[in-house]
Amino acid sequence: MIIREAQRKISQMAEKFPVILLTGPRQSGKTTLCKNLFSNYKYVSLENPDNLEFAESDPKGFLRIYDKFVIIDEAQKCPSLFSYIQQIVDDSNISGQYILTGSQNFLLLEKITQSLAGRVYIMELLPFSQQEVVSKSWIEAVVKGGYPRIYDKEISPQDYFPNYIETYIERDVRSILRVQDLSVFRKFIYMLAHHVGQLINFNHISKELGVDVKTVQRWLSVLEASYIVFTLKPWHKNFAKRLVKTPKLYFYDSGIVAFLLGIESEEKLLTSSYKGALFENFAFTEILKTYKNNGLKHSFYFWRDSNGNEIDCVIERGNRVKFIEMKASETIKSEYIQSLHYLDNSDHNLEITHYLFNTINETQHRTNETIVSWRDVGVLIE
Repeated sequence: MIIREAQRKISQMAEKFPVILLTGPRQSGKTTLCKNLFSNYKYVSLENPDNLEFAESDPKGFLRIYDKFVIIDEAQKCPSLFSYIQQIVDDSNISGQYILTGSQNFLLLEKITQSLAGRVYIMELLPFSQQEVVSKSWIEAVVKGGYPRIYDKEISPQDYFPNYIETYIERDVRSILRVQDLSVFRKFIYMLAHHVGQLINFNHISKELGVDVKTVQRWLSVLEASYIVFTLKPWHKNFAKRLVKTPKLYFYDSGIVAFLLGIESEEKLLTSSYKGALFENFAFTEILKTYKNNGLKHSFYFWRDSNGNEIDCVIERGNRVKFIEMKASETIKSEYIQSLHYLDNSDHNLEITHYLFNTINETQHRTNETIVSWRDVGVLIE
């Protein structure tokens, strides 16, 4: 069994909060983690129609059975439970009383924050990181992605991702959006893959699909809330430059986007024009996983001006800022280092550290920057 990096933080918070909410993509391992970590708890899944009908029709009766030390899986399917849970935990004052999981962020967080504010600790669980599974190479890590079933059942990405896309992306998201023409929505998903690591051109996507810009934005927002894609906003510190204000697009799993791009083998990745963008996507998700697994609530951005000067990733916490470049190369070129230090002389009272995330196998600590191995993203939270 693979030990999840998030276990330590979840265990700590279950001793402090009456309710733990574990959210994230479908099939990211939420249920398995909860069952392993809270093995003495009752378990009930609202994916089961009988359980869901019971919870919806008689929430008090449902919670008399599942009153404490219980895992409620896919809790977002019955948001009316949250108000009743609030009353129970307020009366009992017991830590770790309810462990909730949910995979659809847009249905879950609004109701949770309305009913359980101050009583719930929210943790996002993404697919496996390289701190949890050790790939033979960065190329294998990118193509396989991190979904646990690929590793647990030794399923090839070519067999896993078509089913995942059809079952969880097209069915779940399409049902929420009520998209009538599946072919247009499927084309939209594939177009997003071709925009990975790029600024999002809503007008271009709109024209290609034959739908209006607002529809494209609405579809994208639901894919974001479903943990399929995420957008990175530009960092808008005033450096007296003409700054780009359009967000960039990434996928939560590099394996999905590699599959959508037709990159089904490690050999294809090495010769693909998307190699750099896919490595950048992989690097970003590794950073996100490490921060989220440790319960760190930092803000993530990119920086670019109209002249093309760019810093791939900016991690901000107060006046402490990390600048990170991501390059699919073992060669440390001088221009990579120079771009990291582009904003160093700006007078903004910032404490800046510099990192180059690349494909070397061992991290190098230098005087003015750290060269981070693809295997060693944990150094970014030191």
